[in-house]
Amino acid sequence: MRRILSMLVLVLAGCDGTLADDRDAAIPRTDASSRADAALEDDEDAARPIDDDDASTPAPDSGTPGPRTVRVDGRRLLVDGAPYEIRGVCWNPVARGRTQPADFAGFVDTDAPLMRAAGINAIRTYDAITDTRVLDVLDAHGIGVFQTVYAWGGDAESAALDRVRATIGHRAVLGWIVGNEWNYNGLYTGLPFDQTRDRLERIAAMIHALDPSRPVITIYGEVPSADTIAAMPSIDMWGLNVYRGATFGDLFARWAALSDAPMFVSEYGADAWDARDGGRENLAAQAEATRLLTEEILASSTARRADGIVLGGTIFEWSDEWWKDQSGSPDVHDVGGIAPGGGPHPDRTFNEEWWGVVDIDRHTRPAYDALRALYAP
Repeated sequence: MRRILSMLVLVLAGCDGTLADDRDAAIPRTDASSRADAALEDDEDAARPIDDDDASTPAPDSGTPGPRTVRVDGRRLLVDGAPYEIRGVCWNPVARGRTQPADFAGFVDTDAPLMRAAGINAIRTYDAITDTRVLDVLDAHGIGVFQTVYAWGGDAESAALDRVRATIGHRAVLGWIVGNEWNYNGLYTGLPFDQTRDRLERIAAMIHALDPSRPVITIYGEVPSADTIAAMPSIDMWGLNVYRGATFGDLFARWAALSDAPMFVSEYGADAWDARDGGRENLAAQAEATRLLTEEILASSTARRADGIVLGGTIFEWSDEWWKDQSGSPDVHDVGGIAPGGGPHPDRTFNEEWWGVVDIDRHTRPAYDALRALYAP
């Protein structure tokens, strides 16, 4: 979901011409799937090499030291040669009464076991985890990291390389992320679309030169145009933040027609506050959206189907963040939100402080149970 409420009301036009159309079209999603019997063939010649000579890593869920390779292969992501399904969450842990930055070190020992128990195998961050102990704990629980290294346009481009250097070669890191739904926010500085796109392409190319062992990823709000994709050849994988209610609708078909690049749903889900009829907590609706949307992702998974389209997803989000309603207090679970016309099930209103599949005290919600039933039955 959006990290700051104002992000949703930033310019919806002038974002390469696709955003307004996507907003109008954005309102559906579907279901179900079981793992395909046939193993997907590992075609070395077709794969784009992303080797790792220095990293020592196991297969994603083994927890056993060993060399790790991560590379893209058509629409698939291969980790140690096997198709990898992203069963992930967005992780930005902030304690009650606190604000940014995220306290990764303070929460990893509590959160990682809970994630593992639900079958979660990946996290997506909004800031870089530079503490290798945090990465060690995540890795010990079979959790890989898609690590954001550049999100705020006020940083020098070289800052991304400093963040990569801090954890390069760590076995937990599966890829480097540049930008978060930057077509909406201009890197949180209002940078024009073309300048934002070109800056992220430059940074991605520099990261490739520094670390060819991991894919570089960018996160887009909804679906980019073919021209945008073509203008960013250094991007190996695309993450799409998509909120269309309780179904993704034509998302996967649109991507299949648009690009052969690997793609995952980098934000999806629903918050636990229902703004209709005066407002109330609605845990059942959040769980329903979690189940339906995740089932739909699994039904098109590249790790399960030879004709799969999506690598998986990182649901928004792991835990509630009480600092996000700018009209409230970080000590209070506020219910403010905005309704831009499309959005989460069932009320299409983004209630920023209610998105966790666990609450701020790490009590699990039915949405957590919905994920666990799909990922760790």
